[in-house]
Amino acid sequence: MSHLPTDLKYTDAHLWVRPEEDGTVTLGLTDHVQQALGTIYSLDAPSVGEHLDVGDECIAVEAEQTNIDIFSPISGDIIECNEDLADSPTLINADPYDDGWIIQVRPDDISELDDLMDVHDYQELIEEEQE
Repeated sequence: MSHLPTDLKYTDAHLWVRPEEDGTVTLGLTDHVQQALGTIYSLDAPSVGEHLDVGDECIAVEAEQTNIDIFSPISGDIIECNEDLADSPTLINADPYDDGWIIQVRPDDISELDDLMDVHDYQELIEEEQE
């Protein structure tokens, strides 16, 4: 099984969400999904200053095995994008939880994180998908 940090929240679309001390949240793809996708060739993410609502398409990923669209699990303004991914999208493959983060959001309502899965629920989702 892939590595799963216990301090993150997770979505059923295999996105991880890390609440930061300053009230922002960082989003990225889980180790599980990057393994399933294979080598990531490119991704398209929103720009700094854009506003997301829950359910908005926020990340499009082109990878070796398939292309996927990821939808935002939280509403808020994009305050930072990982510019290193433009030249090296495989950072997601190499280090999905640190160097491979994708965007940082200033949430409108931090309580939206309560609707996301904890590590145990996410592990159950992975196990169900593998059956």
